[in-house]
Amino acid sequence: MKIGILGTGDVGKSLGNGFLKYGHEVMMGSRMPESPKVRDWLKQAGESAWAGTFEETAEFGELLVLAIDWNGCKNAIDLADPVNFRDKIVMDITNPLVYQEEGPPKLALGHTDSGGEQIQRWLPGAKVVKVFNTVGHDHMVDPDFPKGPPDMFICGNDSGAKKKVNEICNDFGWPTVDIGGIEGARELEPLCILWVKYGFIAGTWDHAFKLLRK
Repeated sequence: MKIGILGTGDVGKSLGNGFLKYGHEVMMGSRMPESPKVRDWLKQAGESAWAGTFEETAEFGELLVLAIDWNGCKNAIDLADPVNFRDKIVMDITNPLVYQEEGPPKLALGHTDSGGEQIQRWLPGAKVVKVFNTVGHDHMVDPDFPKGPPDMFICGNDSGAKKKVNEICNDFGWPTVDIGGIEGARELEPLCILWVKYGFIAGTWDHAFKLLRK
């Protein structure tokens, strides 16, 4: 499958490497596709990897991934042109974070709205699935924890899109927990804050969540 990833930070690169590992073609989208960090990634990524503008990447991908800082997310979508997202699955990895001078970030949205819902409104023709927003990029692909794999919580309005994202998560080593429509992002985005707060307190980022069942 052709995967278009908007964002060339650690999250985008980790997921890009994961998709390449499991046999997909990947284009990384950036405002500056010729930047040194993009060229460095291409050198190690291999022949199934490309770089392009946001628009080129959105056109290329059969499935698209939003792996970009929240403050630049709307602009990246506009540059990519929402038409290029139409009828495509969009994996939303973002969290609407507001950073502070000290301590963990806070959410810019909550209670009655979420980043996931905003993205679905910005992309009414796309099938948005919130996923991978509750764990650090180092563990997004092939998570290795002593007591077994953690769970990945997902939400979205399209059942077929969630089925495909579930398959991708399973390939990457994650069981999934479907919590319903895209409004579930109102719960998943605060879960990111819990993940971050524990990291600040414990001084480690090697943790993830698991739903225990009896």
